[in-house]
Amino acid sequence: MEIRAAATGDVEGAIALHDALAPYLVVTRGAVTRRLASPAVAGNGTFAAVDAGEVVGWATTELIAGSEPLDGQLRLLVRPDHRGRGIGSKLLEATHEDLRSAGATSARVFADPATVEWATRRGYRQTRQVHYAGIDPRKAPEVPGIPTGVELVPLTDVDPQQLYEADQVAQRTKPGDANITSRPYDDWLAAIWRSRDMVLDLSVAALYQDQLVAFTLGHGDRNRIWSKMTATLPQYRGRGLAKLVKSAALQRAAGAGVRGAYTANYDGNAPMLAVNEWLGYDRVTTHAVLICPL
Repeated sequence: MEIRAAATGDVEGAIALHDALAPYLVVTRGAVTRRLASPAVAGNGTFAAVDAGEVVGWATTELIAGSEPLDGQLRLLVRPDHRGRGIGSKLLEATHEDLRSAGATSARVFADPATVEWATRRGYRQTRQVHYAGIDPRKAPEVPGIPTGVELVPLTDVDPQQLYEADQVAQRTKPGDANITSRPYDDWLAAIWRSRDMVLDLSVAALYQDQLVAFTLGHGDRNRIWSKMTATLPQYRGRGLAKLVKSAALQRAAGAGVRGAYTANYDGNAPMLAVNEWLGYDRVTTHAVLICPL
């Protein structure tokens, strides 16, 4: 058994592991390949557990952009037939060390409730729950009536500065445990607007009097996509705009051949849970949100 930094030769094993254990996380071959081909950066680590040449465990880290104090999060998977051998503990140690080296003050993970006791023994505490849901975009309802003066456009037709400003508001006002302040524009451009993992053409904004008032942003590929953020500017909430942009995005995804669209929402986010229920999303699983000081 070997626990090490992941390498480009681990891509197929990582995809197989995610597809078997958590396909709703929308971990694509292209995204993993690009991640492993990029220079190593603290707080963006990828670790593999390999046994007899097979990837049996996988863990990644990420810094929560704009958080103050700086927070980190991680994902960790171990193949069921290799659990109970200390693999998860070693992968967790590697992710914690990586996040600490980047200056993160805490680590956040979304985990199966069955692992809460295991995580608690390692310093984690549960703060809330998150619900994962998915839909075949072809089964989504038609786009509801568009209010007078509102225009729906793909994000490729939006000024990136407009989307950045709306996203900053969304990040600061969304439910969650991290205190989000501000993310530098250049950093946002590189991570969001110019990222090859985003599907800007399948993402939708609502414009009103040339102002971006609501949007939904996804990443993935032409097979599966993940709803990274759906938001409405505070002064325009309660008018059905989130339902509007999300249904329009699902229609665009269906037309592009996407067969799986996934999302996640905290249990206290009643408005978005209601939108997803109206759209026809099916609940896939519910995870515990766990936080550990570093």
